[in-house]
Amino acid sequence: MADPITSAGAQQYNKGRKNNDADSDDMVDNNIFVEVTDSHRLKKIAAEGDAHFHRLGWKRLAVVTIVEAIALGALSLPQAYATLGMFPGVFLTITLGCISIFTSYLVGQVKLKYPEVASYADAGRLLLGRVGYEIFGAALVLELLMVVGSHALTGSIALINLNGGHVCSIVFSAVSAIILLILAIPPSFSEVAILGYIDFASIFIAIGITIIATGVQATDSTGGMSSVNWSAWPKENLTFSEAFVAVSNIIFAFSFAIGQFSFMDEMHTPGEYMKSIWASGAIQITIYTLTGALCYAFIGMDVQSPALLSAGPLVSRIAFGFALPVIFISGSINTTVALRYIHGRMFKNSVLRYINTVAGWASWIVLVLIFTVIAWIIAEAIPIFSDLLSLASALFVSGFSFWIPAVMWFCLLKKGSWYAKENLIMSAACMLAFIIGIVTLGAGSYATIADIIKLTSTGSAHKPFTCRSS
Repeated sequence: MADPITSAGAQQYNKGRKNNDADSDDMVDNNIFVEVTDSHRLKKIAAEGDAHFHRLGWKRLAVVTIVEAIALGALSLPQAYATLGMFPGVFLTITLGCISIFTSYLVGQVKLKYPEVASYADAGRLLLGRVGYEIFGAALVLELLMVVGSHALTGSIALINLNGGHVCSIVFSAVSAIILLILAIPPSFSEVAILGYIDFASIFIAIGITIIATGVQATDSTGGMSSVNWSAWPKENLTFSEAFVAVSNIIFAFSFAIGQFSFMDEMHTPGEYMKSIWASGAIQITIYTLTGALCYAFIGMDVQSPALLSAGPLVSRIAFGFALPVIFISGSINTTVALRYIHGRMFKNSVLRYINTVAGWASWIVLVLIFTVIAWIIAEAIPIFSDLLSLASALFVSGFSFWIPAVMWFCLLKKGSWYAKENLIMSAACMLAFIIGIVTLGAGSYATIADIIKLTSTGSAHKPFTCRSS
């Protein structure tokens, strides 16, 4: 892999940033909600706002990318391992994780070469013009709506577990949505990263409690560890839909590339982005592999999703108690990614986009409210944890984390022919990422929809907008 921190890329990025800063001098107050009309005051607000949104270092970026994906990804993997078997599960986790690091490298290279790209929608414009901008923008928002909905669903499951099922689940999912809304109010990723340290400790402790508790339970059971029903290979009578839902859940765990353009746009030294990607990718692969393998080895085929449900009533409540911060903080980061794109687009030529005036804050909070309500509706409409993650993965993560970065290399980064000697390795790697993404998009979407229909028609799943006990 080439060194991403190239002087040419950094110089081009800094040049683009200066051009963007110069644009703020020409910014006009074109929004009826802004109370500021003095030209000098407008320039001062723009300068302060621009500085506020360029404070992110590579360490905080690593924290943000980790917590954006690691919560729901880690909680869904043990059941995926139970479906696919230990060996395929571990193999896919490590392989897909490494490919995600590679595609994130490509995304970062695009950002360095085209510093004006502030979101995946802008990358779509580079590839397909205005049509690409609209399509990628819509896909970005829909993906993050489903992810935030997944966090609202997980939050309701956690609160139900803590409460013992005495309150209707709809109430708890609404409470989860309110918490997600409050945590999404800070608009800067550098501010969110501070909460990310709490987030990381939260999921680490929750997973640790689950692994230790299930390990002790397996050891103390009749027959000990040897009696646990786990297999190195896929379970018997495995259907295509079940297999691809499991694969899609693993793919979902490595969805951090979706917010990378937005994250890098706040970095004060964007050339250092690859340090955060290496740190984030390595930590995620390690946590996912250990969580999936150990929980499956200790619990066996009966492992549930989210995995914390498998630790027994008391321990499960304790684990969910520690997991609450990661469930809500991680979800709020996805809201921020989506709304930075929407808000920035709505107020592109107004100081409102810096969210440092009364009207700017008002516009931001209204968007957070609307976005969270829609995500909550999605969570109640598809109240099946693994299938909701799988559908988001198949439809969107397959593109943002796999096949689209590959296309960007061929269209935006490649120098010379794809079959030139110096490009053969990159071409092969990008083709592999492209194939993985396209297969997941097609087969994964079909499998997930078929599984949702099956579960809802047979009564195996909860009906939308109804009270449930888990």
